[in-house]
Amino acid sequence: MSVNLSRKRKKELRKLQGTANQVLEAQRAVASQAADVARAAGRQLGAINQEVLAPEARKKYHEYVEPYVDRAAPYVRDGYGKSKKFFDNRVIPAAGGAVGRALGAYDATAAKLGKRQLIVEPPKKKSSAGAVIAAVLGIAAAVGIFVVAWKTLSAEDELWVADEAVAAPDA
Repeated sequence: MSVNLSRKRKKELRKLQGTANQVLEAQRAVASQAADVARAAGRQLGAINQEVLAPEARKKYHEYVEPYVDRAAPYVRDGYGKSKKFFDNRVIPAAGGAVGRALGAYDATAAKLGKRQLIVEPPKKKSSAGAVIAAVLGIAAAVGIFVVAWKTLSAEDELWVADEAVAAPDA
């Protein structure tokens, strides 16, 4: 089935298509301008972060968090020393003895059955608790920064709603 359109209908359809193309082009221009505004707003937000939020967060960290970190440092070092001593003097020898007995039993059984014996490789490098302490301090700092940013951004006395469109500042 084919559709035969009159000249008048074809002309109206071409005109409608031209109008639709114009609207589409206008929408693209508006979207492009909106993207430019969003990029500019992002740059301004970054500048505000560097000029206002970051210094305020550093100030609040030094004022509120750092004294507690300094006060807790000796306890952390003491706890680390005691736990390392316990681990080195109690846990490692017990685990080593258990593993040694198990390997000895395996070797004895393997020797009776004529199978090959296990070869134990030397232990890998020990991990330290320094990374854990650094991670905890980093998380505490991040929480402090989040609280400062939240309090700064949620201050109700600085909220305002513009009655008119926002105009660019005079240069």
